[in-house]
Amino acid sequence: MGIGAGIFLLAIGGVLAFGVSDRISGVDLTAIGYILMGAGALGLVLVMFLSSRSRTSQTVIREERLEDPRDPRI
Repeated sequence: MGIGAGIFLLAIGGVLAFGVSDRISGVDLTAIGYILMGAGALGLVLVMFLSSRSRTSQTVIREERLEDPRDPRI
């Protein structure tokens, strides 16, 4: 899950929890909204935690010289 997916889940969960007043038989839209907001928040926390640990990088510089035996400058 990326940052965009976490924000999307938070937004959809907020709309379901606070903005929808319709009733569906056997489905609690407020609870589903809270669950989606929790999943989005957890996803954002995990993305931030994992991306901060993977920012280290290693650069290797390798120089290679190929000599041509026919070159008169050698």
